[in-house]
Amino acid sequence: MLELRNITAGYGSHVVLRDVTVIVPDNSVVSLLGPNGAGKTTLLRVASGLLRPISGKVILDGQDATGWPPHRLARAGIGHVPEGRGIFAAMTVADNLRMQSKPETDRAGIEPATRAFPRLAERSRQLAGSLSGGEQQMLALASMYLAAPKLVLLDEVSMGLAPNIVDEIYVHLRQVAANGAALLLVEQYVSRALALAKYVYILKKGRIDFVGQPSELGESDVLAAYLGASA
Repeated sequence: MLELRNITAGYGSHVVLRDVTVIVPDNSVVSLLGPNGAGKTTLLRVASGLLRPISGKVILDGQDATGWPPHRLARAGIGHVPEGRGIFAAMTVADNLRMQSKPETDRAGIEPATRAFPRLAERSRQLAGSLSGGEQQMLALASMYLAAPKLVLLDEVSMGLAPNIVDEIYVHLRQVAANGAALLLVEQYVSRALALAKYVYILKKGRIDFVGQPSELGESDVLAAYLGASA
């Protein structure tokens, strides 16, 4: 289980998050919603060790992981698919897959990803930067099959993709969740996020505005979260 407890965080003198608590139980999907600038990406960066909080704690499986560097959190089971793909554009698809694999993985060890995403196998020798946007996102998501994280942080994985590609991406997210990984999902398509999630948090102006199950969240609440209207 991941617990982000009373997190205050930001950049320099600019505070983005204020006393935010989010809990991601094992084997669950948690959706983090909110308008642009609410602090969603900042919270994921804290969770993956890319940003140290000003105050608060990162608790992973009951252990205080605050201040752990990203590679240590990755070894402990946290995977992060950042906004904007997060691939090595100048490397081949095959080399990107090996980079996402566990250190002991051999050449045959990338097969789980190429089986899940056959187009990656077809383009294994192609430079990652020359792939289409959807293929690049598939390459970024391949870590879910290769590193086998216990928890995956997903930041706007559908951004800029055609609807049919988004459908395909969500098939994979459901499969990864069904296989037992927990997901903390930041998503622009509210209906998709709520359909997949067991729990939902709404973040507004750096603070948690709502916590509950998707069934408790009415359409007016979603509109208020995204349009800045009063709930």
